[in-house]
Amino acid sequence: MKTIDLATEQASIDEIWHLAERGPLVVRTAEGKVFAIAELTEGEGDDEFSHEIALTRHNAALRSLLAERSREPGKYTIEEVRERIEGR
Repeated sequence: MKTIDLATEQASIDEIWHLAERGPLVVRTAEGKVFAIAELTEGEGDDEFSHEIALTRHNAALRSLLAERSREPGKYTIEEVRERIEGR
């Protein structure tokens, strides 16, 4: 599965679609949002949630990202939250 990080490389939407035709694709935006893009064959979109689950299970890059994020501290004090919101 290919990953495109739009913070470090540029890709047009047409380029992204072209790459997605070859196989599932992970796109990370400059803001840090992550999207999984995969072509659905006819009938697969009927149960989109099940399809999303199947893609997630087989998406090693996404599972790796989630494992990395799960190692981040899970609890913040109210002061830490205020500091993050205020951008200190």
